[in-house]
Amino acid sequence: MQGLRIRLHNTRYRRARYDTPQGDTLLGELPVAVRGSHFDPELSSSILLQYYQQHVPHPLILKHLWDFGVQISAGQLNRLLTERQEAFPAEKAEILRVGLAVSAYIHVDDTAARHQGQNGYCTHIGNELFAWFASTESKSRINFLELLRAGQTDYVIDAAARAYMHHQQFPQAQLRLFVEDGVLGDKPAWEAHLRTLGITTERHNRIATEGALVASLLTHGVAPELVILSEDAGQFNVAGFLHALCWIHAERTIHTLLPFSDANRAAQATVRDHIWRFSQELKAFKLTPSEEIKRTLRERFDAIFTQRTGFQTLNLALQRLHANKDELLLVLERPDIPLHNNLSENDMRDYVKKRKISATTRSAAGRAARDTFLSLKKTCQKLGLSFWHYLQDRLAHTQLLPPLPVLIRAAAQSP
Repeated sequence: MQGLRIRLHNTRYRRARYDTPQGDTLLGELPVAVRGSHFDPELSSSILLQYYQQHVPHPLILKHLWDFGVQISAGQLNRLLTERQEAFPAEKAEILRVGLAVSAYIHVDDTAARHQGQNGYCTHIGNELFAWFASTESKSRINFLELLRAGQTDYVIDAAARAYMHHQQFPQAQLRLFVEDGVLGDKPAWEAHLRTLGITTERHNRIATEGALVASLLTHGVAPELVILSEDAGQFNVAGFLHALCWIHAERTIHTLLPFSDANRAAQATVRDHIWRFSQELKAFKLTPSEEIKRTLRERFDAIFTQRTGFQTLNLALQRLHANKDELLLVLERPDIPLHNNLSENDMRDYVKKRKISATTRSAAGRAARDTFLSLKKTCQKLGLSFWHYLQDRLAHTQLLPPLPVLIRAAAQSP
């Protein structure tokens, strides 16, 4: 018979104290696992697991602990959930660096994340090996590129930066101002450099900053062959990297149309059937790619998305999708990438559930803790590691479990 024993356990530590001949006092050290806290690793792990994995609200955790006789205040519980967890943010940051280094593609998405009563956004970056979340006030392309830097702060001017600016139709007069290569150490230095060059308009400032961030990413080892798979949000389509679109969301463009007659409904159903059949052919191609099948699929794509029906709204939707041909058919050049972005949506569900239960975050520490523990929890799940055992290991400082970035590298190298 399986059972569970839950009982209150208190430990009293007696610390030796010595007076030295010089008049100083020496005090015995507490075990590292309990320094600065009144709660042992087991209890702390249980609280973090309930809040971040089981989504139990703060008041219910507090009541649960009081029922078992734990002497803890609401403030102590809040500090345990959001503060004094120095090792966890560092491991979270390394997850993204290593994840980008070993991955051929990443899924990306964002969702609403209110903070201190103001609208904000949480961005997800990940794949089958890792998940990483960060909440910010913006969902711009600059914000996305800053997140991808995984803690790096420099802005780089080189050929890649100039190529990006040229691609974004940066005026030649301003582009000539960036003819010399260079590195600016942080955001204040970069902004001062732009003012020195006379780059003051919002559009020119944005393009120059995006170019410097793209060059920074490439300098720090992010491969230009990295595929960014999204649902066609513009901030994720970054020149300098490859961009792929989700086929499920492409079909949803057709599915959500509202036909006004039986003829329109019939045309919509026919087109949807063509798209689903085509996606099945793409799945088959991924298993056995060939140049002949690739040519056939490109022709089939054109036939489906350039057809004309009696439903004008449907025709316009097909036209928009045909304009995204390169991103929808990137799988023909990269059969290793997925056809949809469901992984990102599935990872986001935990954040959305937490947002519905606990609503907005109120402190910077609380927002950072939510992003950190959600990233660690989802990464543990992807690596087949118990989040409970992970928390116990880190809080007790036993270090029996390898760092998650090490496990990510090992998983990426396994056949």
